[in-house]
Amino acid sequence: MGATGMPPSITLPWLRPGRISCICLVLAELAGCLSPMTAWTNEPRIPSALWQSAPALPSVPLQSWVLRDRAIALNFDAIQIVRDATARPHPALTIELFNGATYELDITSTVSRNNDSSVVRGLVKNRHHGDFIFFITGRVMTGTIHVGERLFKVEHISNGRHRLLELNPAELPPD
Repeated sequence: MGATGMPPSITLPWLRPGRISCICLVLAELAGCLSPMTAWTNEPRIPSALWQSAPALPSVPLQSWVLRDRAIALNFDAIQIVRDATARPHPALTIELFNGATYELDITSTVSRNNDSSVVRGLVKNRHHGDFIFFITGRVMTGTIHVGERLFKVEHISNGRHRLLELNPAELPPD
């Protein structure tokens, strides 16, 4: 017992009354900094378009199995993410086919090779039957997309220009 009949108090230097308010202030600031980050990570991801419409191509005669076509410009930032076999989960990606119809893609498999080529496979979300496969080499992409009974093809034309085709499966020539 101390001289006053009270047990001796133990004083920790970092818990002095002046420092306790300082520690509380630092903790409050840390909590304030982290809360916007937490809210930001819980926000839904904004879909990124894999391509957008491009200026019209010079008209060329279409094969009988091509229903329609249009020029597209690839979003190379999105293409780089799609090609990355280690990126999981992939960000939400969309494609626009014809008449403004957009579809969200679900990437299920990505195989990247040392020669700057990749094969990307997946499903079209919210469709009974919908799948796609893209072959990407450098800044060139080709592929096919099935949505229900409809068949689409992405093809490289020249000099990094691409086009989207809707095909009539009944008219396609045999392989």
